[in-house]
Amino acid sequence: MDHKIKGFKHFANTHVKEHDEQRMNRIVEEYSKRVLLHLDEEYNKQTKWGDRLADKIAQFGGSWKFITYFASILVVWMVFNLLPFTKQFHFDEPPFILLNLVLSFLAGFQAPFIMMSQNRQAARDKREAIIDFAINYKAEQEVDDTQAQIHEMNHRLERIEKLLLEQRSSGKDFF
Repeated sequence: MDHKIKGFKHFANTHVKEHDEQRMNRIVEEYSKRVLLHLDEEYNKQTKWGDRLADKIAQFGGSWKFITYFASILVVWMVFNLLPFTKQFHFDEPPFILLNLVLSFLAGFQAPFIMMSQNRQAARDKREAIIDFAINYKAEQEVDDTQAQIHEMNHRLERIEKLLLEQRSSGKDFF
């Protein structure tokens, strides 16, 4: 019977721990969503229209969609200018000087947008890191406080146990 009680207590403690862990995970997830939502709102308030446009251009320029479209345009450009039956319409025959000019222009045009976007993202990441540090520091302080309280309670329990043992050894009644 004692074994069943211990097993039940173990099961109950495990269940409570799992329940607490799920609750804590849910709280952390909700808190993270609120912090990210706040950061997004702050970002939208602080950034100008041109900055958001630069972010969208940089986002598109670094996507697979852009790579696919751009590769398709390059292939069509070169094939069109190489095919013999489109000779009368060729506008950039090999060595594709106009294509090189377009590629250089695109790279020179995209680079500032990408750099502006990266600078803003770095500033945003720094703010998020500062917030994470503050949260972690506060949590560490709370853990330290809790540990100090536990040590104090252990110390008091040891003193009570010592007093009880002294009373028991002296033969005095506890109550």
